[in-house]
Amino acid sequence: MPEECNRREFLKYLLGWAAALFLEGCMGKAQPTVTPTPMPTLGPTPTLTPTATFTPTPKPSPAPTSTSTLTPTPTSTPTPTLAPSPTPTPLPPSAEIAIVRGKDWEAITRAAIEAIGGMKAFVKPGATVLLKPNICTAGRPPEYAATSHPIVVATVAKMCWEAGAKRVLLFDLPFSGTQEAAYKDSGIADAVKGLDVELLFASPRHYEKVPVPGRDLKEWTFLRQALEADVFINIPIAKHHSEAGLTLGMKNIMGVIQDRPFMHWNLHQRIADLNTVVRSHLVVVDATRILVAHGPQGGRLEDVRITDAVIASADVVAADALAATLFGKSWRDIGYIRIGAEMGLGLPEGRRLAEVVL
Repeated sequence: MPEECNRREFLKYLLGWAAALFLEGCMGKAQPTVTPTPMPTLGPTPTLTPTATFTPTPKPSPAPTSTSTLTPTPTSTPTPTLAPSPTPTPLPPSAEIAIVRGKDWEAITRAAIEAIGGMKAFVKPGATVLLKPNICTAGRPPEYAATSHPIVVATVAKMCWEAGAKRVLLFDLPFSGTQEAAYKDSGIADAVKGLDVELLFASPRHYEKVPVPGRDLKEWTFLRQALEADVFINIPIAKHHSEAGLTLGMKNIMGVIQDRPFMHWNLHQRIADLNTVVRSHLVVVDATRILVAHGPQGGRLEDVRITDAVIASADVVAADALAATLFGKSWRDIGYIRIGAEMGLGLPEGRRLAEVVL
């Protein structure tokens, strides 16, 4: 009998030991907490030294006759499907891209456009023009370099009228604040007052889903006026972006679509895909001052650097590639520029360059 009791106790002990090992294996160990590493802030970058001088002949600037800002309310019935906007105007036989530097920001904007053939090379008499500055947020005056500068935007608008435009529209959709507040706070609403520029205030009925011949996107919803305008003029500010690296002309197209948060899945490829639908006929990069950190909204004057420059080209890839050098970067460092070049949306290098100092 004692021997039998000992065997029972031994079996109980063995079973208890096996159960403890099983529970330990099932429960596992706690996983360590991963602390994200903050993104480094871009430091100051060297100023480019011009290698050639190109002296354009500025055209006179007649004063516009209208004195009011219009807010259009489209009444036409949307068409079922809109084709992508026309191929950009062929580059004139002068310079293909220009960077102009100087303290007079209206003069350098005019000179940059004149250096690549003048506004008449892009805007024909009777044309409807859509201006697309970067006005991504309300609450940022021009000195914070979060939005395109009102002097640059107003100068482009004046030049459109001088070239014979029939209608000039202006649009951006901020991701922070209302359109009305963003137009006002950026200084752009006041700058175009009296120039007959129509500030668009979009509603869902102004958008249309269209096919996208991209690598990732196959269809998306775009602002109808961006597709229907005879001339689309892209006026980005050159600035830092926390996710894309930089926000320039190609990324500025995100302002004319809906559902922007979904762009951030495969962001660089999707930016390039958007540019297969909305083709910029003229790109005027505002680099009068640039935001070198904490973009896209900024908010600290210490992150702003005065660079006194404007870049112009009909090639958005070339314009963005040149603008990237203002931050000490190559076009290969910015994913969407590199992909845009791969997709044949433009040439990141090799364009005839005019460098002008006024």
